[in-house]
Amino acid sequence: MRRSQRPFPSSDDPGPPSTVRGGFARGLPGNLPAELNRFVGRDDELADLDGLLEGSRLVTVVGVGGVGKTRLATRAAALLEKRYCDGVWLVELSAVHDPGLLEHALVDALGLTDHTNRPPRTTLLEHCAGRRLLLVIDGFEHLVDSCAELVRDLLRRAPRLRVLAAGRLPLELDGEATYRLATMTDEDALRLFAERAVAVQPEYRLTEHNRGAARELCRRLDGIPLALELAAGRLRALSTEQVLERLDDRFRLLTGGSRSALARHQTLRTAIGWSHELCAPEQRLLWSRLSVFAGQFDLEAVEYICSGSDLPADSVLDVLSGLLAQSIVLREDSPSGTRYRLLDTVREYGAEWLAATGETERLRRLHRDWFLGLATWCELDWFSPRQREVAARAESELPNLRRAMECSLERPEEAHLAQYLAGTLWFLWVGCGRLSEGRHWLDHVLEEETPYDSSRLKALWVLGYVAVLQGDPVGAIAALTECREEADLTGDATASAYALHRTGCLALVTDDTARAQELLHEALGRYRELGELNSNVLMAQVELAMSVGFRGELDRAVTICEEVREICEDHGERWALSYALFVLAFAALERGGPVRARELLGESLSISHAFHDLLGTVLSLELLALVTVVEGDADEAALLQGAAEQIWPSVGLPLFGSAHYGAPRARCEELARHELGEERYASQRRAGAALGADAVVARALAGRPGQRQNDADSGAPEAPGPQPAAGRTRKPAASPVSGRGGPERW
Repeated sequence: MRRSQRPFPSSDDPGPPSTVRGGFARGLPGNLPAELNRFVGRDDELADLDGLLEGSRLVTVVGVGGVGKTRLATRAAALLEKRYCDGVWLVELSAVHDPGLLEHALVDALGLTDHTNRPPRTTLLEHCAGRRLLLVIDGFEHLVDSCAELVRDLLRRAPRLRVLAAGRLPLELDGEATYRLATMTDEDALRLFAERAVAVQPEYRLTEHNRGAARELCRRLDGIPLALELAAGRLRALSTEQVLERLDDRFRLLTGGSRSALARHQTLRTAIGWSHELCAPEQRLLWSRLSVFAGQFDLEAVEYICSGSDLPADSVLDVLSGLLAQSIVLREDSPSGTRYRLLDTVREYGAEWLAATGETERLRRLHRDWFLGLATWCELDWFSPRQREVAARAESELPNLRRAMECSLERPEEAHLAQYLAGTLWFLWVGCGRLSEGRHWLDHVLEEETPYDSSRLKALWVLGYVAVLQGDPVGAIAALTECREEADLTGDATASAYALHRTGCLALVTDDTARAQELLHEALGRYRELGELNSNVLMAQVELAMSVGFRGELDRAVTICEEVREICEDHGERWALSYALFVLAFAALERGGPVRARELLGESLSISHAFHDLLGTVLSLELLALVTVVEGDADEAALLQGAAEQIWPSVGLPLFGSAHYGAPRARCEELARHELGEERYASQRRAGAALGADAVVARALAGRPGQRQNDADSGAPEAPGPQPAAGRTRKPAASPVSGRGGPERW
């Protein structure tokens, strides 16, 4: 079982540090996080888990908090990953409180993006059914019933799936092998303490003078890894002997002098309590208040939520630094910057102290208010050069955003705040590939009876938008009609305009292009009157361009999308730009310029994939397949079609069931079949279907330089770039709607 060390989490029972969504940062399938310090000992336990996973498809590691379940499970999974050709995937559930989000958490951990309105369980079952993968489920005990039911279904439907779970109690399923994790052996405990001590005090060494005290300390702490790490953190200020003396006094106080009666869970609680006792008063206060966060948090949020007259905001950083130095708080670097978190056991301890102070409700509402403000800021900043940073921030804060919605739903008089939050996060649901979870929250918050204020109306039009993209016209019409009727009654012109826009979008994907053109034109006129200019407005322009382009008005479509492109460049907008580039590529190909079309599609595909926008990704792949066959490579075109076909079930009805959206696919299939013959065409389609989304996007973005050169040498016609009309002067980007002539030109 021994092999070179592989990176894993920094403490012996923490959740994982943040990872790239879908786990594709490494060259192997999976999302196991990188290690921040060395794994110590547990050779026998690793060998035991190896054997259990050979004989059982479900193995659950159980034990007291802090005993090292997470660390052992992820380490064992890493050592065995070569057995699982479809990857090893970690699902961290400690921050998921709503059982309804359990399946979404698994979908997200597996890197799946499903835009449809299918239950996420269906997505999971279909994905796992034929794959050989290992699922590592951690921190499920508060969701044990729901988790057990889901794991049972997965194991029944996916015969090559194995599950390694880690929690404080077993799942109690047939065939489950339960492994009760004991504390560390004396030698392993001593090694762990010494290694962590060096991290705190680089000159620390086990010597004849301190070895006895260190060994006794490990024994008193019952070899519990988290307790050992907390004790090692005290070496910044104390010697090993002083740590032992003070801990010994603490144990005697709590147990009446009878250490032999000390249970392991009491040992851990004592170790945490001792660390708590040694903290300064302001550190204890901050520790308790940090327990309101779910998952990671950043300094700004801590300063707002946790400060007060007893803890000034300008002192929070110093106090937080003290908790970091004592390993109470962990620091992690993520795509959205430096972030922090508490281990679950440490958070629970802090929450008990917060409850004892009577501040829990006040802090939870401060937490909710902060994340309402954060969502508002993110929505505004989505239309800016910081769009990618906004996406990363929203992804990082998702556990806290969920908790904020849950908090708002606890009181009927605050339900409108949950509706506001679910609607404001449209950019996360739609722009970052989270339609399924967005639908969950929008349906949930709209179950609450609230007045038809702007919050409810916004949630309704966002629900309609999500339903359109999921291929659910019935749900879309219901939500959008209710929104428009109530908006007209209450005089909410903004909500009415957005509902009108999304009704036009529904007409577009259902091939009623004349109706789509009429509705989108009217919506853009209303946006202009309101002074609206954002990503939604740009998407309305792109959708209008699609509606006229599908009717053969290519020049008009190009003019509209070039204007969108200029606005995007002025504002740093990338998401809406990807769809404008798709329309421009469509027009370039129709005009006989496959080289230009490929260039535009490459940029469009790169943006969509970076945002996890599966709809934009698969539309670009479909059109790229046609470009490829036109360029003369029918084999590659068929392969791309097969890959796109495999993605569509996670998006919705393939090409919306639309004749207009489906025309490039039908044309590509006709040309490729004619060139390759039925057998070869089918073979290439199957090869494409076997590729994952990341692999096919990487392949598509690699391009075909040789073919492009051949096209250039052969004089293949290129679509001319748009030329400004004589005497036309470019207007400022901030002009309403397009800023360059306005909707009346369309």
